[in-house]
Amino acid sequence: MEVDMSAQNILHMNSGVGDKSYAHNSFFQQRKAIIQANPILEESITRLYHNNIVPKCLKVADLGCSSGPNALQVVSNIINIVDTTSSNLNLSSPNFQFYLNDLFENDFNTIFKSLPQYHKTLLEEKKELKIGSCFINATPGTFYNRLFPTSSIHFFHSSYCLHWLSQVPEKLIEGEEALRWDNIYLTRTSPVSMHRAYLEQFQKDFKQFLKSRSEELVTGGGMLLAFIGRQDTSEIRTAWELIDMSLKDLLLEKLIEKETLECFNMPNYDPSMEEVKQVIEEEGSFILQKLETVHQDWDPNTNGGGNDKNKVDENMRGEIVAKYIRAITEPLLKAHFGELRMDELFLRLENKAVQLIKETKIFKFPILVISLIKNA
Repeated sequence: MEVDMSAQNILHMNSGVGDKSYAHNSFFQQRKAIIQANPILEESITRLYHNNIVPKCLKVADLGCSSGPNALQVVSNIINIVDTTSSNLNLSSPNFQFYLNDLFENDFNTIFKSLPQYHKTLLEEKKELKIGSCFINATPGTFYNRLFPTSSIHFFHSSYCLHWLSQVPEKLIEGEEALRWDNIYLTRTSPVSMHRAYLEQFQKDFKQFLKSRSEELVTGGGMLLAFIGRQDTSEIRTAWELIDMSLKDLLLEKLIEKETLECFNMPNYDPSMEEVKQVIEEEGSFILQKLETVHQDWDPNTNGGGNDKNKVDENMRGEIVAKYIRAITEPLLKAHFGELRMDELFLRLENKAVQLIKETKIFKFPILVISLIKNA
């Protein structure tokens, strides 16, 4: 499958650990998603043992790891689950080989700089948990292609990634015949032809993803995927709405050109549960163990505990939402609209986020959590 290298160069999060970085702004949202998916992760890891997959070295790949602290949180969660499972079955804990994967422009260096302290912490835990040695490597490349040798991986994990397409659908970028509409993202009011173009691109990408992973997994190996989806009963309403409105403000103020905005489309599709199931069944390499929806919040006031002490005001919540969206999308937007407009764009986005928080009270979006086992 051919993937546009230019897309791979811009589909990454803001690097480093500064105020605008993904590492600095993703902790709350990503950590909460990891916690919500953890029960299914436990089931998936335990199922490996029931399938008689008890290797001396457990090889796990985290696809789309990005650069924040949560990349190593996934590693810790899997180590702890394996240790508990091994102990319950009176087995020795295996050694661990983790492969952290993302596109070539991902900020792997930020992860690597945190490894000395992480390994120090692991050594302390090792004294109590009796866990095996842990080795961590980077594997750059698109997960829409092969990444590993045949039958070499025991378990795949991927969080917050598969709603990103390998490219904008070709029908939207083919010169004068390109399909056009009024938004940079897909909405309920978008023409049927737009929905079809995005759905077909998602189906193509997801089938290729499943095919590649099935070739790389050992027989009986497992996979846990979590990514943004949609529910047919709700509007397709995401961060893209805030970006779209803010870009249109810049257009009205003549800070960007109409032609520049018209030819920009987000390479993103949030599938329904049924669309995901259909692709899994048609591709045929995996047995679907579990597919469910959890809901993720945009801001830290929705902690579910009713504790007002840790809550912040609406302006701060809007700032947090805007920084999170900026950390995720700025490289993509900067490549198209230019660096000079980014501060102005996200200032407007922050103001709109504050207003929507006042009107809506809570932002939520559905996350599809999927557990799969490779067919025999």
